[in-house]
Amino acid sequence: MESIKEIFKIGYGPSSSHTMGPSRAAVHFRERYPDADGFRVTLYGSLALTGRGHGTDIAVKNVLKSCDNVEIIWNGGESLPHHPNGMLFEAFKKRKILDSWEVYSIGGGNLWDDRGSFTPAEVYPSTNMEQILSWCNREGATFVDYVTEYEGMEVLDYLKEVWERMQRAIENGLNNEGPLPGTLKLARKASSYGVKAKEASSFTQAIGMLFAAALAVAEENAGGGVVVTAPTCGSCGVLPAVLYFLKHYHNMSDARIIRGLATAGLIGNIVKSNGSISGAEVGCQGEIGTACSMAAGAAAQIWGGTPNQIEYAAEMAFEHNLGLTCDPIEGYVQIPCIERNAFGAQKARECASYALLSDGCHMVS
Repeated sequence: MESIKEIFKIGYGPSSSHTMGPSRAAVHFRERYPDADGFRVTLYGSLALTGRGHGTDIAVKNVLKSCDNVEIIWNGGESLPHHPNGMLFEAFKKRKILDSWEVYSIGGGNLWDDRGSFTPAEVYPSTNMEQILSWCNREGATFVDYVTEYEGMEVLDYLKEVWERMQRAIENGLNNEGPLPGTLKLARKASSYGVKAKEASSFTQAIGMLFAAALAVAEENAGGGVVVTAPTCGSCGVLPAVLYFLKHYHNMSDARIIRGLATAGLIGNIVKSNGSISGAEVGCQGEIGTACSMAAGAAAQIWGGTPNQIEYAAEMAFEHNLGLTCDPIEGYVQIPCIERNAFGAQKARECASYALLSDGCHMVS
């Protein structure tokens, strides 16, 4: 498996697969052909069907804007063979084609092509939870120990930056008001939820704080703000909300939060390595389901759970998001995406609590 840094990417929303991925692809292609005087980019499948709402064309043009001739073609009726988020880049010089490149945005801002341009470095020897859990139990170690064993203690410095960015996104979201971009004219809600939560009774205050934090990040993402993929832009509010709740409602230290992030990253990495975090490919279960699983595992660890209890929390969160589809209205990462972040955060908290009441033993691995 690759570094958990690839799970936590810092960048602009609203979509890791439809904004970050195409933008990265455009950078890669532009750097290969700096003297080209024209580009044509054909978007296929899901990228074409929902790309306007996600700003795919804007993300690509922002990279290629130094060239006067940039053409975007929307081909939603056809999909390229390897993934629903396919793109064909073509470079021109004096109206003659220099090269064409087929590339795929496979979720979480990651890219794939058959040239092997984006083959990640393998960092971890194990690729599934069973192997990692066995290592932890054999060594008397934690999931965090497993991460630092193979990535070194410096990975915690990167996670510190990730946590700072997540908190900044929450604070920005709690202070911003007004409609989100797009034809839906959806009003931001995080600010009012946050104010109401502070004035509410203890139970409503807790759940309100969690909801407000999740909405804040999801709304920042929908507005094109800077967020951290966890594991995607569309699900970026779940994990930060749970961690923010644990810090401010349960007085957990930043050091414990950062260790929880390491565990969350490991869980997300397992999903990415064995399944998919692309909503276009596997539905929102791959985005919100994975985010919920990551947050549940992190919370169980921060609350003092054993590796088996942490694994149970993560499994439970995944299991109860199976079948969740990706069905954004008009292609915007707004409805039902933003609310799903709030409900995903609450479900993660419940899964962690449930698992901590158990001995960590359960039927489905």
